[in-house]
Amino acid sequence: MRVGLEDSLYLGKGQMAENNAQQVAKIRHIVEQLSLEIASPDEAREMLALKGAGKDNIVI
Repeated sequence: MRVGLEDSLYLGKGQMAENNAQQVAKIRHIVEQLSLEIASPDEAREMLALKGAGKDNIVI
């Protein structure tokens, strides 16, 4: 699940989010209430086959 101001400016109907952290906190609460697990950043990178910060193998 992806959240952030680049995806949506709202926390709910007519309620503007002040920052990404508010959106992350809200979706984390919803996910936990559904008894689902939150992936760590490393787990998410692995699931999505992302290299992560500092692992991009760019040579200049």
